Amino acid sequence: MAVTTPSFTLGIEEEYLLVDRDTLDLARAPEALMEACTAELSEQVSPEFLQCQIEIGTRVCENIGAAREELKRLRGTVARCAAAFNLAPIAVSCHPFADWKDQPHTDRERYNALSQDLGGVVRRMLICGMHVHVGIEDDDLRADLLPQLSYFLPHLLALSASSPFWQGQDTGLSSYRLTVFDNLPRTGLPPTFESFTEYERTVQVLIDLGVIEDSTKIWWDLRPSHRFPTLETRICDVSPRLEDTLTLAATTQALLRMLWRLRTRNLRWRRYDRFLIMENRWRAQRYGVSEGLIDFGAREIIPMATLASELVDILAEDAQALGSEAEIARLPEIVAKGNAADRQRAVYAGHMKAGASHGAAMRGVVESLVDEFAEGV
Repeated sequence: MAVTTPSFTLGIEEEYLLVDRDTLDLARAPEALMEACTAELSEQVSPEFLQCQIEIGTRVCENIGAAREELKRLRGTVARCAAAFNLAPIAVSCHPFADWKDQPHTDRERYNALSQDLGGVVRRMLICGMHVHVGIEDDDLRADLLPQLSYFLPHLLALSASSPFWQGQDTGLSSYRLTVFDNLPRTGLPPTFESFTEYERTVQVLIDLGVIEDSTKIWWDLRPSHRFPTLETRICDVSPRLEDTLTLAATTQALLRMLWRLRTRNLRWRRYDRFLIMENRWRAQRYGVSEGLIDFGAREIIPMATLASELVDILAEDAQALGSEAEIARLPEIVAKGNAADRQRAVYAGHMKAGASHGAAMRGVVESLVDEFAEGV
């Protein structure tokens, strides 16, 4: 089977929340702040649906080293510009104690249309995510790798989970973000398509009916990008720490190279029914890295520590080829030390044990998120 080698380039998008540096409440992005960011970052920064959000996107990166420099520059610039307005960005999928009802959406045509189309459901979208694009130039190769990569989406979610709190309460979930996001249409795991043509034909049905204008209104956990020749993972919570973002991006890139490598040897990752993968998606959403995922071949639940070590081994050849050994080697460390949701719960518990009130402990969590954003930038 002749297969053209994809570029495996990287692009990373992150959404941040802005908080008042004194109160740690959410704050609306002043127009002057967006102007200051745009003056330095041009089209790499933009408003998001809610006025308290800001989005960045890297340029096309040849490797994880280039992605590191891009994200350091983008995060650092947003933080520096925000500081001039006594604001700070946090990279977390849910603000621990904010109320979504108090957050107005950005007055732009796209967001006004979303508000109109989706009604009350979209008003609750006080959530942030992280998207990773990997360059796969061949259309049919993207369609072929789509369901194979879907198997690993729960792994990425478990490692990235950063949203245990919602409106001042511990939800019991590691990623409450997905609970909110899954209320939108056209979300969840992607369907399986036998070819890219079948994918395009399916999407065109909704376009022809006027239900959506293009495939940007398809919000699956993994999708072919509308604008770029990439597969775009959308499953991850946004990571407070830069290093975790880079590890997740490098893992996504290496997973796709591994699946492509199998294809060049007339092999493939086994496809499992969407119903089964959804069970692992729920386990990742609920438990993060603490309870493990189901190995459907072995028919047992495997601890995340074991799965992380297995990923390092499975991806060793690909990490070496892509220059991402150091980033992927951190996977077991994330599990051992806890993901972002675990760290937030630990900060909250520490403040409560020290005698803080619930509100003060919640503000302590946000303070820790401000500090983590500043690490490495």
